Amino acid sequence: MTQTSEHVTWLTQSGYDQLKAELDHLTGPWRIEIAQKIEAAREEGDLKENAGYHAAKEEQGKYELRIRQLTQLLERAKVGEAPADSGVVAPGMVVTVAFDGDEDDTTTFLLGSREMAGSDDLDVYSPQSPLGRAIDGKKVGDEATYELPNGKQASVTITEVKPHNG
Repeated sequence: MTQTSEHVTWLTQSGYDQLKAELDHLTGPWRIEIAQKIEAAREEGDLKENAGYHAAKEEQGKYELRIRQLTQLLERAKVGEAPADSGVVAPGMVVTVAFDGDEDDTTTFLLGSREMAGSDDLDVYSPQSPLGRAIDGKKVGDEATYELPNGKQASVTITEVKPHNG
């Protein structure tokens, strides 16, 4: 679980351990495996028309990006406790909102980073997103307005706030 502020990502110990294990795998066994795949594909001949080589290089690029993301995240990480059950919207909280006050039009999501959700099947909204910024610090019953990508305004009412226990 994480709680993100401007320059620090707060992680529970289990969240930190999970991300560190992923990074260790990607920088160790995975790099050896992908290098072997690239070498095997290179030996197949003409690189211009070698689909296996290009697929392996594309896979390598994707995971090297993930390695950089994990490295940066873990460098900024502080290990701590999950947010308190204060009823206040903050990173690390699972929030349910009703759109335009309609109790039948609700969504529940984790306010934080994708890494926080782990294996949970939760939508994740960044605290820096327009909705995330609008609801940060609000309580159940509070209303918030934010700007949609099309420039129109939308409003939500906070209906539930609880700590994420992932």
